[in-house]
Amino acid sequence: MAVSPHEPPPAPTTRDRGAELRALLSWRRILNRLRAVLRSGLVTFVVLTATLWLMPGVASADIVDTLGLVLLVAGVGAVLRPLLLVGVVALGGWGAMLLGVIVQIVVIVVALEIDPANRISGLPTLVVAAILAVIFAAILDWMLDSGTDDTFVKEAKRLMRGVRRRSARQAGGPFLTLRRPRPGTEPGLLMIQFDGLSEPVLRWAVRAGNLPTLGHWLRSGSHTMRGWHTGLPSTTPASQAGILHGATRQIPGFRWYEKETGKLIVSTRPRDAAMIEPRLSDGRGLLRDGGVSIGNAFSGDAVVNLLTVSHAALPGRSARGWAAFMASPYGFTRALVLGVGEVITELHQARLQRRRNLLPRVSRSGAFLALRPASMLLRDVNISLIAEQMARGAPSIYCDLVDYDEVAHHAGPARPESMRQLESLDRMLGVLERLASEAARRYHIVVLSDHGQSQGATFRQRYGETLDELVERLCAGSPPMVVSSGNLSLLYLTEFRHRLTRAEIDRAHPRLIPGLAAHPGVGLVVVRDEDGPVVFGTSGVHRLRDNTVEGVDPLLPYGPHARADLLRHQESAHVGDLVLISCVDPVTEEVAAFEELVGSHGGLGGWQTEAVLVHPARWPVARPELDGPDAVHFQLVDWLDMLGLRTRSLVADAEAAALEDEPRLSRTRDG
Repeated sequence: MAVSPHEPPPAPTTRDRGAELRALLSWRRILNRLRAVLRSGLVTFVVLTATLWLMPGVASADIVDTLGLVLLVAGVGAVLRPLLLVGVVALGGWGAMLLGVIVQIVVIVVALEIDPANRISGLPTLVVAAILAVIFAAILDWMLDSGTDDTFVKEAKRLMRGVRRRSARQAGGPFLTLRRPRPGTEPGLLMIQFDGLSEPVLRWAVRAGNLPTLGHWLRSGSHTMRGWHTGLPSTTPASQAGILHGATRQIPGFRWYEKETGKLIVSTRPRDAAMIEPRLSDGRGLLRDGGVSIGNAFSGDAVVNLLTVSHAALPGRSARGWAAFMASPYGFTRALVLGVGEVITELHQARLQRRRNLLPRVSRSGAFLALRPASMLLRDVNISLIAEQMARGAPSIYCDLVDYDEVAHHAGPARPESMRQLESLDRMLGVLERLASEAARRYHIVVLSDHGQSQGATFRQRYGETLDELVERLCAGSPPMVVSSGNLSLLYLTEFRHRLTRAEIDRAHPRLIPGLAAHPGVGLVVVRDEDGPVVFGTSGVHRLRDNTVEGVDPLLPYGPHARADLLRHQESAHVGDLVLISCVDPVTEEVAAFEELVGSHGGLGGWQTEAVLVHPARWPVARPELDGPDAVHFQLVDWLDMLGLRTRSLVADAEAAALEDEPRLSRTRDG
């Protein structure tokens, strides 16, 4: 019988307790624990031997003495790590991150300090030795795992069992609670977003056999894959505004200018995201009924927000997944060490592109060198946070994983470096599958993306000047604001406080619209006219409202959705006086990004508007064609409703809202 999430679980019987004890003392569990202890001891022995050998002035590296030191490290770790973990949990946020690294070093320093052989003395030398030992341990553990995630999974399962034990004690249950969820447990929904992944790229990777987890789901028939159209703008904040809140039209681009306040808004800047969210939220978001938001731009009205940009805070004291990851030797410290390897890998891959003269390409130095290890660290943190919430039994979880998107921007969406990141994300799905046995619910998994990416040489690379420089030339030094998102640009004439029409722009800057439309790098110039929005191209004009075309239709290279996308975008809040879309090659579908990115998204053209949704095959789909993030939102809500995870359906909400509005409308009609 299923247990309602709103009622306390039934008290365990004597038979239950006996089963739990037998499970705890089973030979398999004992052997697994012995194997883990032996591996830990071997790693510690090798690491300490290497560290002592490298340290100058060490009197001896006797094997017996080193074995004794291994026992000391184990003993000190058994005493100090739980105490330090309490401190990590208490600090939360940045404190957890800093103390998490210190935990590993302190254990080694204390063990070396009390070592009877007294081979290393002096605090500075002890600290250096401890840091070396921690680095060697991280590298050796990675080598022993042979690229697998076994150790990560074991640590995550240990965390989940601890969360379940604490939850049982808080609920008044016995201290020993290791019972796994029964088949009748209430379902939950886990939604994993692969940021920036287009449906064609995913389909190709599955067919190539490079994604064993997703490939198995699709080939076995447990899941099915369908594409969905993102519309304009094809950016993460706009898509998540739709997916999480059903409010895409509040966001006209990744960045935009608000004439009323004179502010440039960057939607991934925490203070701006916090300002935007009230515009999106009506209290009926995707995650409103006890859901959890992890690593997203907005909350979806979640009860728990972890690394959500609009909430602008690191996880606090209540998030043991954050603290456990930071304090574990297989967590933050390992990620830092392996992150150095990612930087070296990035430098090598960028050099290969240059040597082979691979085009198009952009610079992969500077801030991007820090982004690669940071995205890997964030991925592991996010999976740890998901594991904790699965153990707590959160009814719905939505998490954004950004690894692929970050690399594809600089390497190209289908290049080997990007495929490597996609393969690592597929491994994370396998990790979540393996963690399901420790979850408090029977979780269904949905995988989706928020947009795709389109490749191409940038506008500056092709034409020798940036779009800003072109606009400045055409406006003769007047103050326009050019705000770009991939191959989408919003142009604002800032000397005016309102959105301008075509006639007003022509009077102020007669060369601007004709000059932009004639440029080979600008495919579309959209402006508001007296009878609605008009699109200018190099050889024709398309009036969007009545769908009339003069000359060659400029929308032809942008696909069948272009007219509807542009009409919908023109209704967005704070859209520019002019909306520009770069040219697109009709053969290769390459675009000319207005930013220095070889893989870009934000506008139209290529695969950037072709997102993907992978879901259980037997689930009903109310809308055969998912057009826009808002449509995905309603589909996900339907599934939550089907699983019994919505306290009230959106239909009921809409009816209630209509009833609330009726007295006000009646009063209006009555005068």
